[in-house]
Amino acid sequence: MATAAFIGLGVMGYHMAGHLRTRGGHDVCVYNRTGAKADKWVAEFGGTSASTPREAAAGAEFVFACVGNDDDLRGVATGTDGAFEGMAPGAIFIDNTTASAEVAREMSDAAAEKGCGFLDAPVSGGEAGAQNGMLTVMVGGKPETFEKARPVIECYAKMVGLMGDVGSGQLTKMVNQICIAGIVQGLSEAVHFGKSAGLDIEKVVDVISKGAAGSWQMEHRHKTMNEGHYEHGFAVDWMRKDLAIVLDEARRNGASLPVAALVDQFYRDVQKMGGGRWDTSSLLARLER
Repeated sequence: MATAAFIGLGVMGYHMAGHLRTRGGHDVCVYNRTGAKADKWVAEFGGTSASTPREAAAGAEFVFACVGNDDDLRGVATGTDGAFEGMAPGAIFIDNTTASAEVAREMSDAAAEKGCGFLDAPVSGGEAGAQNGMLTVMVGGKPETFEKARPVIECYAKMVGLMGDVGSGQLTKMVNQICIAGIVQGLSEAVHFGKSAGLDIEKVVDVISKGAAGSWQMEHRHKTMNEGHYEHGFAVDWMRKDLAIVLDEARRNGASLPVAALVDQFYRDVQKMGGGRWDTSSLLARLER
């Protein structure tokens, strides 16, 4: 059993922190900006809560964070009440936020100044993956730091991989989001075309999903897309945040991403339709306007 802190009890973090308790049996102290959410978590899973990230991190061997963006991460990790101020030398900070590779390197340097380890470890799998403890975790950092943290990370994961130095986890998550953007747009166009042609989409997908066109998105999203239901899953607002990180990194490293850039603009159209909190599969709604 390890002592751990978990900062950020949002859609993903709430369940991830829960698995640290239920699967790992770890001693967990949580912090959330809205204290009522932390109180609810403690009532459900046990453990304790703290009023600041610093207090949550005090005495913890492993400190996890899953917050919104680069600035949110800086806010909970640094400063007088930040987690780094509470961490003892030798403790490890594991950042599950989807953020930039640049902030990962910045936070790694800040952790090193305190004698602490750092891993950038964004996740994929959505809310269902978090609930079921079946997330894919892409990690950047030193191998020895990774090996110490891996058994604890595995409490909420089905796959944990070290991708390279600090920042590599975030870069891998960017690759993941580039793939998803293209796949969902292609699936949206395919469903739109099939419906326009008068085909039975359920029959079509039952056949083509067994071949080269098959994908996770097709298997798990075609039915709700066909029915026009988008009130679930990974939100458009979040995807646009992720694609902004992707496109910024591409400008830095010189990669050409014409499809990702185009799909980002399509998601902007969905936001204008009032679909910022719709699932990313709502690209179909844009085509059916």
